[in-house]
Amino acid sequence: MNNTEPALLVVSAHAGDFVWRAGGAIAAAAQRGERAVVVCLSYGERGESAKAWREGKGLEEIKAIRREEAENAAAALGAEVRFLDAGDYPLVPTRELVDQLVQIYREVNPTVVLTHPLVDPYNGDHPAAARMALDARVLAQAIGYDAPGDPLGAPPVFFFEPHQPEQCDFKPNVLLDITEAFAAKRKAMECLAAQQHMWDYYTDLATRRGVQVKRNAGPNLGFTTDTKGEAYMRYYPQVTTTLA
Repeated sequence: MNNTEPALLVVSAHAGDFVWRAGGAIAAAAQRGERAVVVCLSYGERGESAKAWREGKGLEEIKAIRREEAENAAAALGAEVRFLDAGDYPLVPTRELVDQLVQIYREVNPTVVLTHPLVDPYNGDHPAAARMALDARVLAQAIGYDAPGDPLGAPPVFFFEPHQPEQCDFKPNVLLDITEAFAAKRKAMECLAAQQHMWDYYTDLATRRGVQVKRNAGPNLGFTTDTKGEAYMRYYPQVTTTLA
């Protein structure tokens, strides 16, 4: 039978994406005692490791560096991490990759799924990862699909914020308070030395989203002056018995 404990599944195109985009959500889930599983489809070895290439490192060495960075970052967040080593720039969707994701879905039985938006004119790997994550979710629900485990339910899917949201049709309709989890996110970011230029950018973004968390939550709810936030866009409709 499928595990029924709360579990977060994150499908990340590259080894660093899950940290910048969803590190707060991952750390918060882990702090609540929930399982958090990150799947990195690639290491980001070709397109997101410019510093290592300029230093004259080779492909396999770069992949090893990025793997170690991602493992350390996941540990800082309290998450498990898996690497499918599918290559990047381009990340090419295949039936085999989707099947691997289906098997992970059925094993983890996620209560929530996080992945990239379906539009990104600057990085085709991101929508490719999102499409595979969505396809695998649907296939994992099919009772006749040939994969171990029970058919999946219908976990909600949230797209995390891309680097240039205005160009990616990203309109956040969920703001997550990550204030208590931000220290873990910052620690995880600092594990990614290959992309050190991103540390301050995503710290500033968390601060700006924190301002929006407070503004949209109403007055007198006890938010601190240094509230930190992450933005998400829900893909499937919310099912509820009450409106809140």
